[in-house]
Amino acid sequence: AGDPDAGSAAPADPGTPGGAGTGGQVYKDGTYTQDGSYQSPAGPEEVGVTLTLEADVVTAVEVEPMPDNPTTKTYQGRFAGGISDAIVGKKLDELSVDKVAGSSLTSGGFNEATGKIKSEARL
Repeated sequence: AGDPDAGSAAPADPGTPGGAGTGGQVYKDGTYTQDGSYQSPAGPEEVGVTLTLEADVVTAVEVEPMPDNPTTKTYQGRFAGGISDAIVGKKLDELSVDKVAGSSLTSGGFNEATGKIKSEARL
């Protein structure tokens, strides 16, 4: 008696736009860009962050250094060069960046930008 109903739910999900077919996905797939700021010994600094998300997982990252002084340029450059290895393949909600390639302050701006991206991308 249960056989006619056994497969009835499965065909409905793939054709449903939006929530039903996301399988618990929290964030929309896509590429998002935000800026984050942080305080350095030389004063306030900013860094640009672009994340590409697929099924809540970071598939690509780009950090745009926006330094106001030479020391910041060095550290932001190191951070930008090392961040991909630290976060690509991880779920967005599991990101917790504190120090990358010897740069610890830049992570404050990165984390602020990531928080903005979470808000923007949330389903």
